[in-house]
Amino acid sequence: MEAAKIYFIVFGVLTILGGIVGYVKAGSVASIIAGSITGVLLLVAAFVLPEHRMVGLATALIVSLLLAAQFIPRFLQTGRVMPAGIMSVLSAIGVIVVIVAWVKK
Repeated sequence: MEAAKIYFIVFGVLTILGGIVGYVKAGSVASIIAGSITGVLLLVAAFVLPEHRMVGLATALIVSLLLAAQFIPRFLQTGRVMPAGIMSVLSAIGVIVVIVAWVKK
């Protein structure tokens, strides 16, 4: 469970930073809002994992699936690594981490 917690902390921080970069580079208010919300949710999921495993895993799964649904089609359409490709990979890994943590119990 510790590996999942670490992954979602890193994923959450990178998501927040990505939102900030999107705002700074493109002036995208949507990027900073969405990045902050999803990043904070991933951090919350990570920090509740030890005590409330199911809530943490469910939150991480939902956020990872939402981000994957947003970024994988965008990456396939544009082929741009930044930010769509990186977020696609991080989101897919997030889903896998949740499944592995769920199976391990």
